[in-house]
Amino acid sequence: MDFIIKLRTFIAMKELKVTIYNHAKELPPILESNFFHSPELMELCERTPRMKPYMAVVTDGDGTVMAHMLAIVYYRRSWLPPFLYSHVRVVGEGVYHCTNDHHTEQLLFGRMAEALTERMQNRALYVEFSHLSQKMYGYKELKQLGFFHVKWMNIHNSLHSRTPEERIHERQMKRIEAAIERGAETKLVETEAEFQQFSKLLRRHNWLKPRKYLPVDNFFRGMMKSNNCRLFITTYHERVIGCCACVHSDGDTYLWYTASRRKSYAPLHPNAVTIWNAIKHAHQEGMQHFRFIDVGLPFRKNPYRDFILSFGGKEVTGFRWFRISIRWANALASWWWRE
Repeated sequence: MDFIIKLRTFIAMKELKVTIYNHAKELPPILESNFFHSPELMELCERTPRMKPYMAVVTDGDGTVMAHMLAIVYYRRSWLPPFLYSHVRVVGEGVYHCTNDHHTEQLLFGRMAEALTERMQNRALYVEFSHLSQKMYGYKELKQLGFFHVKWMNIHNSLHSRTPEERIHERQMKRIEAAIERGAETKLVETEAEFQQFSKLLRRHNWLKPRKYLPVDNFFRGMMKSNNCRLFITTYHERVIGCCACVHSDGDTYLWYTASRRKSYAPLHPNAVTIWNAIKHAHQEGMQHFRFIDVGLPFRKNPYRDFILSFGGKEVTGFRWFRISIRWANALASWWWRE
């Protein structure tokens, strides 16, 4: 019986076609439940300089869409240190339309990952897959394509069973309450003046962090207008001391970008106040989880991880997958990160 099922799956997979689209207007009708693989994000990236989207769409013999996956090329440049290169990132495993079968889903994932890898070969320095739903998701398929995995820390706060106030550490809550009593206030970015303050702080905070990629202002303006995105600023006596950008996707909220003047206004804990109010806002909007996009490597001592955990979240070790276009560099990195 298993052999017959596998044979039918093999025959069906032979009939599948993977098409890669560069423009959102050319896409066939697809599900939009996941923001990171949506036509909305694809169109936003199209309009943003130094970003280029590629949507892989799998169709069967009848032209029915089976799955789709969005990859985004980021063109990086910096003066200090000087570098110029591009890399590709895929957040999550894509969206699957017509199957609840895990085996078929893995095969579809492999076909899309293969098509995107072939398209990106020699066009980007490396390809990255992050935030897969399960630690071992796509393990076999990505290994066969020459990817290597790096252990990465993921943290999320559950919002559905208990309130944020019931989960946050008491010490952190007292700091936030003291800051709010002194006049720190967090609100949604709604006007152009507030957006300019948001952008100024975000870029000042990250300009010496070459690994952190920041799109141009038009990208964040598009996020501000989207129903799936929220931009926050924290003010103190009309000065912006903290900000963050969040995305709603599949019933969860993702903290995508954040910045604060934590040294200049240390007693006010602007980073904690901003994130706390973003978590509360997500809870009020009925989100199931609040997820942090980039916690970092699972080092024993990680101050940022400890800070994030003070809000009462759960840490889970996952994998990020990388494939470097330079063969010897990919082989060396695969050896270095071997288990």
